[in-house]
Amino acid sequence: MYRLKIFTHFAAAHNLMHYEGDCEHLHGHNWKVEVTVCAQELDQAGLGIDFKILKARTKEVLAQLDHKYLNELEPFNQLSPSSENIACYLFGQLSACLNSANVAVEVVTVWESDQACASYSLT
Repeated sequence: MYRLKIFTHFAAAHNLMHYEGDCEHLHGHNWKVEVTVCAQELDQAGLGIDFKILKARTKEVLAQLDHKYLNELEPFNQLSPSSENIACYLFGQLSACLNSANVAVEVVTVWESDQACASYSLT
């Protein structure tokens, strides 16, 4: 099994629902995102997936969130936009556009600061 990882980022504002404390108020983050995919085999060029494709598809998904107020977007208008829920959402969106017979999204990690992150995977 081969594992490939990219790092990217987006900026967005949010406030946590059903939470008492500073984060219940509107605030923003420069979110860092790690996307790890696994590939069963390599193609003729020796690639599990072209990083160019992985980056482009991830950029398309993140464009829906970048410089937005997350609480106004589906599903975060009903689901608290915590780092955990954002990681799960991105995992689903990226799996839908990247998974194939050979490649699968393995884990998505969302960093809201240099010291705090949440990951989502199927295992």
